[in-house]
Amino acid sequence: MSMAYKDDEEDWLTVCLKYLLFLFNFLFWVGGAAVLGVGVWTLVEKSDYLSLLASSTFAVSAYILILAGGLVVVTGFLGCCAVIREQRSCLSTYFFFLLLIFLIELVAGVLAYVYYQRLSDELKEHLNQTMTENYAQPGKETITSAVDRLQQDFKCCGSNNSQDWTLSVYIRSERSGGRVVPDSCCKTITADCGRRDHPSNIYKVEGGCITKLEQFLADHLLVIGAVGIGVACLQLAGALLTACFIYLLYKEEEEDFGA
Repeated sequence: MSMAYKDDEEDWLTVCLKYLLFLFNFLFWVGGAAVLGVGVWTLVEKSDYLSLLASSTFAVSAYILILAGGLVVVTGFLGCCAVIREQRSCLSTYFFFLLLIFLIELVAGVLAYVYYQRLSDELKEHLNQTMTENYAQPGKETITSAVDRLQQDFKCCGSNNSQDWTLSVYIRSERSGGRVVPDSCCKTITADCGRRDHPSNIYKVEGGCITKLEQFLADHLLVIGAVGIGVACLQLAGALLTACFIYLLYKEEEEDFGA
């Protein structure tokens, strides 16, 4: 009687774990879609700005999330098949992929957090130099476009302030046409509007573009870190459920073999 009760209890646990794993796979797909979406959003939303950064850590974090999101789609399907078939070999493969995705997303989250800590120093050190030395120079069209978009999107002028442009290679050259700032500094862009740097004509933002770009990137990095680490914890929970399910199936096989 006690043996039958014990078998019923194990069967009940197996069924419960099976449904829990199905529920987990649904959450897994939702989390994977979030990871993939955040990765794509990060690269597409303001991808021009990546050319203004000295390091590629920001972009790498986004690419890692896209990779992890893609793996989730495949792994989620594998997980459903493994749970339905109740094969320990399939479940073990599923378990391995869960741990792999956990590590990938954890790395993305940690990279985002580490880069967040040194973002301000990097921008202060490199942004002004990039803007003044590379703007409107041959072969630097990507940076020129990024600077113009940055100043228009965030309504700012210069790295720290509009006076930074007095040191610009472009402004000092004859090609500037007498401009004191690029036309993208103007509140309303018209031909040669950068010849006048009066506050009524150009953006005079306290802290310049550094402050604006830093806040924008910091917000993105916080989202990348939170999504990466949050979904990684979901993967870890799924791995533990899968390990328990494998253990119960192993015990059932041993009992069947013993019988």
